[in-house]
Amino acid sequence: MSAARPTLYFIGVTTKSSSIMKVFPKWAEALGLENTAIEGIDLPIHAPAEDYRRVVDFLKNDPLSLGALVTTHKIDLFYACKDMFDYIDPYAEELSEVSCLSKENGKFRAHAKDPISSGLALEDFVPDNFWRDHGGEVLLLGAGGSSLAMSLYFGQEKWGGNVPGKVTITNRSAPRLESAKTHLARVAKRINLDCVHCPAPADNDKLIAALPAHSLIVNATGLGKDAPGSPVTDNVDYPANGLVWEINYRGDLLFMKQALAQKDAKNLHVEDGWIYFIHGWTQVISEVFKIPIKGETLTKLSNIAKSI
Repeated sequence: MSAARPTLYFIGVTTKSSSIMKVFPKWAEALGLENTAIEGIDLPIHAPAEDYRRVVDFLKNDPLSLGALVTTHKIDLFYACKDMFDYIDPYAEELSEVSCLSKENGKFRAHAKDPISSGLALEDFVPDNFWRDHGGEVLLLGAGGSSLAMSLYFGQEKWGGNVPGKVTITNRSAPRLESAKTHLARVAKRINLDCVHCPAPADNDKLIAALPAHSLIVNATGLGKDAPGSPVTDNVDYPANGLVWEINYRGDLLFMKQALAQKDAKNLHVEDGWIYFIHGWTQVISEVFKIPIKGETLTKLSNIAKSI
């Protein structure tokens, strides 16, 4: 059904339970977008290509459908619909993923905002010069779009020597890891990057146990939000003074609970996905509605979201 007023879409798996459905109307009011709506589009994980194309065709051709944030389906949607985009930004091209759809001057545009939003979220809790000072590593659980985006972030030339000693990506299925290697070939020339097949949570446990102190472990699998469970077992042994990031902010968050159980004993910093949620959405809103969101405006929107 065609949009009756300017509409931003949320393409995900369980969009109705997302906080954004309550938050966006308040954000729209604060940004002067009072007549703007948000609608969720739910698709099963790894949906058929024709489903992605049907959704993208609607968004592209419906006049009042202004754009969308894409989660979970970033890579699958990109591959299914690449020929339907009039413009693909450099991050989206390099990572073969799309997290934001927008329109500008009659062109339907695909963007990968995760290297920006994940970087902003990391900078919020990772201390300055953390890698240079401590020499820790990064373990990214899951080889989806978020892990690729974070790898791209860590591999930026601007960091100089302030980079992790190693970045390892794990995944339950081998084909997604091979895809990750291909997309991160350029990044792998600048940082020590490895991809490891871990079909069972116990396999991830082994890698975590081998990490040096002051390492970062990230749950980028979707387990705990899109599906119940955790990519590690209750026997996981985190490194001392480590950073543990659950990039989800809703769901059973079992991974985060497992880390919190060791927080005091291992002196862990355990972070949830709230700041990532804020940056992820504000980056897309800024792109779709051509509104700069930073500084006081970003703080205001964050406070509104917290109040809700």
